[in-house]
Amino acid sequence: MAEKEVKGIKKFFEEFKAFAMRGNVLDMAVGVVIGGAFTAIVNSLVNDIINPSIGLFFNADFSEVGIHVGDVMIGIGSFINAIINFLIVAFVLFVVIKTINSLHKKPAEPEAPAEPTTKVCPYCQSEISIKAVRCPHCTSKLEGFPEINN
Repeated sequence: MAEKEVKGIKKFFEEFKAFAMRGNVLDMAVGVVIGGAFTAIVNSLVNDIINPSIGLFFNADFSEVGIHVGDVMIGIGSFINAIINFLIVAFVLFVVIKTINSLHKKPAEPEAPAEPTTKVCPYCQSEISIKAVRCPHCTSKLEGFPEINN
C-alpha cells in the first residue's frame, strides 16, 4: 500500500511539473511579473508627476467631502478621488500603450496594382480603352476579338 501511495504522489508531481512548465503558464507568469513592474511605473507617473501638476491649478483632494446622516458620514469625496485617479490612470495607460503600439507598427502593405483600364494600339501606338475592338485613331481591327455583328 505504501509503494502505491508513493507512485501516486510521484505521478501527481510529474503532472504538476508538466502543467507548470507548459508554455502558456510560463508566459502568463512572466506577464504577471511585468504587469506588476509596469503598474509601479504608471502609479509613480500618476502620483509623482500628474497629480502634483493638477494640484498646481486646483485642489484635487475631495477626501473631506461627505454627507452627514446622523452620526454617520458617507465619504463621497473619497469615491470622487477614486474616480479621478482611475480616469488619470486609464488615460496614462491609453497614451503609453498607444505610443508603444505606434513604435511596433508594421509598415503598410503596398496596395495591389489596379487592373489596367487602357492599352496601347499595336499599330498606331495610341492609348485606347482596354475593351476596344477597333482603334478609334487608326481604325485597325485589334487581335483577339471576334467579329461583332450588330
